[in-house]
Amino acid sequence: MSGDGGTTTLIDPATALELTTLPRASLAETDAAIEKAHRAFPAWRAVAPGDRARLLRRFATVVDEHLSELADLEVRNAGHTIGNATWEAGNVRDVLHYYSAAPERQFGRQIPVAGGIDITFHEPLGVVGIIVPWNFPMPIAGWGFGPALAAGNTVVLKPAEVTPLTAIRLAELALEAGIPDGVFTVIPGKGSIVGERFVTHPLVRKVCFTGSTDVGKGVMRGAADQVKPVTLELGGKSANIIFADADLELAAASAPGSVFDNAGQDCCARSRILVQRSVYDRFLELLEPAVTGFRVRPPSDPEAEMGPLITAGQHASVSAYVQGTNVAFAGSTPGGDGFWFPPTVVLPSSTQDRIWREEVFGPVVAVLPFSDEHEAIQMANDSEFGLSGSIFTSDVGRAIRVSRGVEAGNLSVNSHSSVRYWTPFGGFKQSGLGRELGPDAPDAFSEVKNVFIAT
Repeated sequence: MSGDGGTTTLIDPATALELTTLPRASLAETDAAIEKAHRAFPAWRAVAPGDRARLLRRFATVVDEHLSELADLEVRNAGHTIGNATWEAGNVRDVLHYYSAAPERQFGRQIPVAGGIDITFHEPLGVVGIIVPWNFPMPIAGWGFGPALAAGNTVVLKPAEVTPLTAIRLAELALEAGIPDGVFTVIPGKGSIVGERFVTHPLVRKVCFTGSTDVGKGVMRGAADQVKPVTLELGGKSANIIFADADLELAAASAPGSVFDNAGQDCCARSRILVQRSVYDRFLELLEPAVTGFRVRPPSDPEAEMGPLITAGQHASVSAYVQGTNVAFAGSTPGGDGFWFPPTVVLPSSTQDRIWREEVFGPVVAVLPFSDEHEAIQMANDSEFGLSGSIFTSDVGRAIRVSRGVEAGNLSVNSHSSVRYWTPFGGFKQSGLGRELGPDAPDAFSEVKNVFIAT
C-alpha cells in the first residue's frame, strides 16, 4: 500500500502513548483491492467443497498458533483486557472451525413438481465488503469473513481506523494458511473513502456493517442505488429486567459484567437495569459492592475485568452523558494518562432522561424501578433499539412470557450470555437488519437459484 490516502496514528488507550503510524488506503487502492477480489472469485468459488473446508480448518489452526500474538495486539491497540483479548482471538479460531463444515453442508432442496424435477442451489454472491467497528475488532471480523468465505465468496474487509492491527495480521495469517491471494483482503482506511466505496462499487455484491445506527442508515441508503443486500448490526440500549422473585445476589453480582465489560463499549451492554419496586432498594444495596469492587486495571493485568475507553473523544462523550446526572455510586480507575472512566451507576428521574434513552457506549448503567410484568415489558420496549437483554426470575412461565414480549433479537434468562457463534445474532427495530452467526449464516452470503428440469 503506497499510503497516498494519508496516515493514521494509533494510540494505546491505556497510556495515551503513540503505538505506530499506518498508511491509509486511497480510493484508487481500494478499487484495486476490490477488483483483485473480483478476479479471485471464480477460482475460489470453484474450489471443491472439501478442499475449501480444509483451507478454512488450516486457517483456524494458524490463528490458534498465534493466539497470544493476536491477543497482545488487541491489548495494546484496543485496550482490551488480556482475558478478553485471548477469548476474542479464540473466537476467530472457533468461528473458522465452525464454518469450515459449511462448504460440504450448504444443501439445496428438491421440490416436488409435475413434469420434471425442481432443485435449488445456494450460489455465492461474489465480493463481500465487511466494515468492522473498533469495539470488537477480531470477533466481528470473523463473524463476517468466516461464513462469507465458506459460502464461496471473496472478502474485502475494512477495519476501524483506530483498531486495524489484528485484522491486518489475520489477513497475513490467511495467506500463511494457504487461502489464495485476493480471497481475503484487509484494507485499512477512512470510512468516508474505503467504507463508502464498498457501498458504491458495483463489484461489491454485499456489505456487512457493524457500527452506529446513523452510519448504518447511510450504508442502507447507499446500497439501495444498486439494490445491494446489507447486513447491519447497529446500536443497542438493552434492558436487564430483575423481578422480585429472582436470585437478587446473582442478579447484582452479574450486572456489572453485563454492562462494564469492554468498558461498556458493547452494543449488547445491559445499560438499563429495571428492578421490581419491592426489591429496588435491596438490589441497589447488593449492586454497590459489586460495582465498586469491579477490577479496573491496566489491560495486561490478568486480573483486570475492565480496561480504558478507546479514545480521548470517547472519554469526552461518556463524560458528557454523566455530567449533571444523579450518580448513585461509582468504582475506581488506576489513573494515569490513559482514557480511564470508572464504572458508574446513575439513577434517572424518568424514562425520558437522555442517560436512559441514548446509547452511551461507556461504563455507565442507569437503574429504574417498575411495578409489574406489564410495566417491565413496556419500559424495556420503550426504545428505538432492540438488540439484546436479560431477564432474572425464578418463574419459568414469566421468563417465557417476558422473553416473548420484549422486542429484542437476543435474550438470556438468569444469565447475560446471549451471543454464541453457533446461534443466530441480530437486532430488532433500529438495532439492525439480518442475522449473523448460527447455522444459517452462509445462506446470508448466497443467492438461492431454482432450476426446473423437464422429464
